[in-house]
Amino acid sequence: MAVAIFTRLKEQKVVEFKSTESEVLERAVQLIQADFQRELELDREVNRMMDDLERENSGEFQRYKMFPLLKRRLAKEKGIIL
Repeated sequence: MAVAIFTRLKEQKVVEFKSTESEVLERAVQLIQADFQRELELDREVNRMMDDLERENSGEFQRYKMFPLLKRRLAKEKGIIL
């Protein structure tokens, strides 16, 4: 993903690197991985919340509807951009 973005930006002459391209690419990959990890942790937290809600409201709880709602709300509270 990072390579594709950097290639496109270089082709369009939009960026100029102050460090070597490999250093910049490595940092971009680290940031992307950290973002994916943060979203994975968010998913786990939402699933724990849904497990609790399902225990409290058995029979009338629809996980597939609640997951995106809870995830968006928690992401907004935590400042995570989805």
